[in-house]
Amino acid sequence: MNSTQVKTEPSGFKYPNKFLRIYLQALEDVMGKNGVNAILNIAGLQHLIGNYPPDNLDKEFDFTDLAALNVALEELYGSRGGQGLQLRAGRAVFASGLRDFGPLAGAGDLAFKVLPMHTKMKIGLPAVATIFTQLSDQISKVKEHDDHYIYTLEQCSMCWGRENDKPVCHIAVGILQGTLNWISGGSDFKIEMIGCKACGDDIGKLKIYKKPLS
Repeated sequence: MNSTQVKTEPSGFKYPNKFLRIYLQALEDVMGKNGVNAILNIAGLQHLIGNYPPDNLDKEFDFTDLAALNVALEELYGSRGGQGLQLRAGRAVFASGLRDFGPLAGAGDLAFKVLPMHTKMKIGLPAVATIFTQLSDQISKVKEHDDHYIYTLEQCSMCWGRENDKPVCHIAVGILQGTLNWISGGSDFKIEMIGCKACGDDIGKLKIYKKPLS
């Protein structure tokens, strides 16, 4: 099945302007200003060309528009290329904004860095979920299991109004990759999308393995 967006009317769920500004700047870092302009044109968001959202926490950017951006990425660069860009942008979103934000602000301190890895994961993953849940209409939760965590997306912008035969929330994977790479001091972790509303699931789910790949 091709990646499609089947809903174009506003969802009524919003992100703060700051989050979208960070995302567009992250895309610009990985694909250049002209690339971002092309994506905004395809997504029907021409009003954002050269006019990124202001750097504030006012919730003014609809979930439908973020989904349209992701569809545009896949239309312009193909499914694999668009997904790769979303992963890179997700990691850049964490590096350029989220890691110094809210409950993650103290995670760079020495007292945090010397904690055991499992403790840092236990603190860091819920911190990311808290940022999105408190400041946007995206509801995220984290539950710990023996060898992995499950990160859930109860209201998700990335797949809003979409239908696909595979999960499409690659930005979330990139953000969590960036989070774990940072708090571990450079290790990579396996993250699987095991549920997505675009595939007909009731809720989005990401499985995050505790053991690093490297």
